[in-house]
Amino acid sequence: MKKSSGGAGDKKRPRRSSAPDPASDVPPRKQAVKKDVFQVFAEKVRDHKELVSRWAVLQETRVEYFRGKDFVSFLKNNPELKDILESDRNLETEEIANILLGKNLLVRCDRVVKTVRPGKKKLSTWPAHLEIFPEQVFSENDAFFAWTFAKRHPLWQTLLSFFWPVLTLAICLFPVYPHRCKLLILYSCAGILFLILSVLLIRGAIFGALYITLGKRIWFFPNILAEEATLRELFRFWPKKDEEEKPKWTTRIFYAGVAVLFILLLRHHAPDEAARARYHKRVSNIIDDVLEWSPTLALSGMMDKQQNVANATGSADTSKTGAEHAADSDDENSFMEQYNNTEEVIEDVGDDKHHD
Repeated sequence: MKKSSGGAGDKKRPRRSSAPDPASDVPPRKQAVKKDVFQVFAEKVRDHKELVSRWAVLQETRVEYFRGKDFVSFLKNNPELKDILESDRNLETEEIANILLGKNLLVRCDRVVKTVRPGKKKLSTWPAHLEIFPEQVFSENDAFFAWTFAKRHPLWQTLLSFFWPVLTLAICLFPVYPHRCKLLILYSCAGILFLILSVLLIRGAIFGALYITLGKRIWFFPNILAEEATLRELFRFWPKKDEEEKPKWTTRIFYAGVAVLFILLLRHHAPDEAARARYHKRVSNIIDDVLEWSPTLALSGMMDKQQNVANATGSADTSKTGAEHAADSDDENSFMEQYNNTEEVIEDVGDDKHHD
């Protein structure tokens, strides 16, 4: 007999659908978002060393800014940077700057103090305080532009951020250093501090002497106290030309008298040799205590202190025991005296009765 092919017990095989299953399909990979070429251009320009820039305060925020004419001359001397813009490489400098302003990569600023200060001929070249200009349009004439994005930190700054905790821990562990290391660190720090104070003193003395004698304002190492100066400008020795008006002879005579009076006061109130020796001895003792301290000495000092406390406690117990023994012997002697006196009284009474 032939089996029927259409029996109830036969199961039909499911057919696979040719349509794609949305649940089984792997979603396509997201394409990498291409970075804005103007953002890359702004970062390259900001990191470039030829673009002169300074730091100032803009609405209670420190910002890095540059002048419009410096930006024009910078792109004129470095036209290869425009290749970063790809299809927009042929744009003019003013158009590139306006696009940066439109993308909020730059903001146009203006100086807060717009009047010439007394004693000066013109406004400062790099103002320390800025404000936002109403019209955000590029201009070369007395226009300042501040970067609005955060600057990328170089590798050495990242490594330095990890080094600061190690340096802090090393400073805290200074008392347990070997004696030679303590001496090396002490004399190095003292030498650097003496060098800084000497440079500042010589710098002020030269300025005062030239101001009084010649009427010129000349600061050697002009940027040594400037917060916004770069490392190269910080150690620049030769000063700029004096652009201010020459001071009056009455002002120079007044400051000369003040300087002479100050020197006479210092000479009059200077400490004598005995006071200097006492102060030197006091400071030397403090420094010696810091340099000669060690954990071994600290532990030995604690042990000596505990031993002294134990000795003092033992002597106190000994004196207390001796006092108790003395008190007991005194009580015993007084008791024996009372007992003897009582016996004598009884014997006297007995003798009286016998006579009677």
